Amino acid sequence: MNELKYTVAIIGCGRLGQHYAEVYQTLPNTELVALAEYNPERRQAVGERFGVKALYPDAEAMYREIVPDIAVVVLPGKYIKEAVISSAQAGVKGVSTDKPIGACLADVDQMVDVCAERGVVFAGGNLHRALSEVQEVASWLLAGDYGELRGSSVHRWGGEISGGGCQHIAVLRLLTQAEVTEVITWGIPEEALKSDNDDGLVINGHFRLSNGLVCPVFGGETPYRGVDVWTDEALIRWDWGPPEIYHGFDSSGARLKVNRPYKPLQYPRFSYMATSIMSFLEVVENGGELAVSGHDLRQSLEVAIAAKYSALWGNVPLKLPLEDRALMLYPRAYRWLGGDQSGRMQSSQEALEGPLFSKC
Repeated sequence: MNELKYTVAIIGCGRLGQHYAEVYQTLPNTELVALAEYNPERRQAVGERFGVKALYPDAEAMYREIVPDIAVVVLPGKYIKEAVISSAQAGVKGVSTDKPIGACLADVDQMVDVCAERGVVFAGGNLHRALSEVQEVASWLLAGDYGELRGSSVHRWGGEISGGGCQHIAVLRLLTQAEVTEVITWGIPEEALKSDNDDGLVINGHFRLSNGLVCPVFGGETPYRGVDVWTDEALIRWDWGPPEIYHGFDSSGARLKVNRPYKPLQYPRFSYMATSIMSFLEVVENGGELAVSGHDLRQSLEVAIAAKYSALWGNVPLKLPLEDRALMLYPRAYRWLGGDQSGRMQSSQEALEGPLFSKC
């Protein structure tokens, strides 16, 4: 990257928003210039902590006075759409947001479309898909280092498929270099399946992928969790960390775990948050492919919605992309409304001292 410093505004200064501010303040080519946060005590505390004086109650008020290069939307799901669209319309170079990106597919389509129409880079954020080791092993698979892909599976895809489950779909799509084209599922418990949100929903079934593979989906306990992909000679296992690699077989026919070194992290303290942001800045400057995009977040939500309705409607196969863009799936209250409204409120003193991320 060149020596240009991109100006950055954080919209939403809860725990995760403060973590974004930490990373952006650490990077040499970004300058944190504004914060938008509706809670006045937290707004003041976070501004003091990061030395930012341009403080606003919301994105609309901020854009009347300042338009940064980069807008970082870290709001509860209910408020993401308005902030992303207003950022694109204000003229930022790039805008990012986080999971789950929304509840209704039509709303997410609008965000993606407005950013595309205005030439605004639309990035995703805090997803394991951006972990440098996940990106690196995906490049090895794409290069054919382990042969032709033969299969994939998803483990423990349950509890909140639009939130934490978003991670599984994003990694699956990356490692297989494929899209989910059909979903058929079974969901439990019944009360969770019939709810308008996915809190406690456990999904079993399979995904058909655009590369011809059929991916089994296990919602409950298995010996593993995360995503597996395999070839005739190798197995790659992502289990919420750097993927494990098994290559070749021992004399009994069991897979051999190997230690293929990954490249060292440039900012190990921030892990995949830093690699996600660095990818975002690189694409804003030079173009290319994002480690996590708004499109990726939309694809994860669409798979989750299809999985919920396939199960609800009697295990019917659903083709993707879904024709009915009005379908929706809400996450649990904390993700949709934020901690202040769902009871997990952060005090202004905690905001001043720093979130848990600072102590990692």
